[in-house]
Amino acid sequence: MSTPHNRAENGDFAKIVLMPGDPLRAQFIAETFLESPRLVTDVRGMLGYTGTYQGRPVSVMGSGMGMPSIGIYSYELYTQYGVESIIRIGSAGSYTEKARLFDVVLATGAYSESSYAATQSGDSSDIQRPSEALNAALRRSAAAQGIPLIEGIIHSSDVFYRQPSDQKPTYWERLRDEKGCLAVEMESFALFHNAKVLGKHAACLLTISDSFVSPEATTAEQRQTSFTAMMKVALGAQL
Repeated sequence: MSTPHNRAENGDFAKIVLMPGDPLRAQFIAETFLESPRLVTDVRGMLGYTGTYQGRPVSVMGSGMGMPSIGIYSYELYTQYGVESIIRIGSAGSYTEKARLFDVVLATGAYSESSYAATQSGDSSDIQRPSEALNAALRRSAAAQGIPLIEGIIHSSDVFYRQPSDQKPTYWERLRDEKGCLAVEMESFALFHNAKVLGKHAACLLTISDSFVSPEATTAEQRQTSFTAMMKVALGAQL
């Protein structure tokens, strides 16, 4: 059962899918952590693999950047391929000194100005929530491996490059102080919404790659291969 965006057949995907934005990060995870990984889709270069981890079937697939992209891929995985749970594993920019470079953030909600949910289903809420059951599984996995998690609301933005503004406080300071946003990324609001309307599970783990309150930043290579703590937490989650 291929789609315009996915050449996989029925049964090619496991019930749980890890979904980084970068397809090369998906390839790295498959080749580094999965036993007997096999490529199940590569349409438009969006690589997807299925293998096993500690004896359990697991898939990993890139989502691309932004809510429209993850919206398409996650919707098809849920509705066409029998996927029950998707864990987004991505990078984020910190809005606070509480979340430092390489810290792992577990999203308890995703705030957004996006029209994705309203357009997709008429849902006017500006905060979409992850699966409590899947978040609990991620907490258990992190605790078992001794990996600390920072929990809180994140900001899912439609815009990466904003025009400069002299307005004070800045937009990100307002989001931090008024909405409680710890960090910014660009996908989870749509993923959480899709899971909610389809009766599925979704969660998001993020590794801080740069900061709005510090000059620290990671390289592209580090973002692709070095966020292993987040990957291990996601792989160890069992519902």
